[in-house]
Amino acid sequence: MSLPSFQQLMLPTLGVVCQRQEEIHVSRIEEDLAKSLRVPEEELSRLVPSGQQTIFANRLNWARCYLVKAGLVEPTRRGYVRGTERGRALLNEGVNELDVNMLARYPEFMAWRDRYPVAGPAAECDFPERPEERISASYGELQTQLARDLVSRVHELSPAFFERLIVELLCRMGYGGGKLEMGKTLGRSGDGGVDGVIKEDELGLDVVYVQAKRFAQERCVPIREVRDFVGGLEGHHASKGVFVTTSYFPSTAYDFVTRVSKRVVLIDGSELASLMMRHCVGVRVTEVYQLKRLDEQFFVE
Repeated sequence: MSLPSFQQLMLPTLGVVCQRQEEIHVSRIEEDLAKSLRVPEEELSRLVPSGQQTIFANRLNWARCYLVKAGLVEPTRRGYVRGTERGRALLNEGVNELDVNMLARYPEFMAWRDRYPVAGPAAECDFPERPEERISASYGELQTQLARDLVSRVHELSPAFFERLIVELLCRMGYGGGKLEMGKTLGRSGDGGVDGVIKEDELGLDVVYVQAKRFAQERCVPIREVRDFVGGLEGHHASKGVFVTTSYFPSTAYDFVTRVSKRVVLIDGSELASLMMRHCVGVRVTEVYQLKRLDEQFFVE
């Protein structure tokens, strides 16, 4: 499966923490979740743009922070948390999904969101101590806000624009040999369940089909949409597909695409924003800073 979003990590994180009475270190949580969710090694090694942390660890930090602010888990000391009675009570309800909307039932969480609408976990849960960490935390906050702005802007424009954006993004990522002319949007009704296509070779012997669906960020993509897309691939005799959304997919969708014969990749809103920033689609560089430190070897006589 691809990397789960931070919201998709909330419930499994809560389960790992609450299954024991004693505290647990975040590194153990990360290790247990990587195994239980069967995240591929290559996905686990992917880094955030700053290169200081893996994407998986970053999203886990977000999930942990949100759980702490909702009172479902509590920090005991730096890097350690344990479950609360509130967290165990929620698990006993038998919930299948846990997201920001569900956390809104807790006044403490809403009060925190009102005070820090763009604050990240590094800024609030594990306050950085070194200047380098403060810079990294500030960078993370700016990236988080940019990601939100990107997804919000996509919602303001037409579905046709979104389809063109996705095709261009995939071409910028190297599909179709990185040539924009190798991709096109279908942009019409009766498209057989797909919105765009990218030729991976000049003759079009191998193609990637694209589905681009906009949903409100708090709305989960219905599993039927994923099934319909896979069915559309069958109708086009295609073996590869990319389904992109501005919201997020349920865990059942990731399980479903692992069982079909087609090679299907799901990209949620968080991953979409990350890819747009990494490949400079819809963004531009405004400032570049270099952080330097003393070279101790230079001063050795």
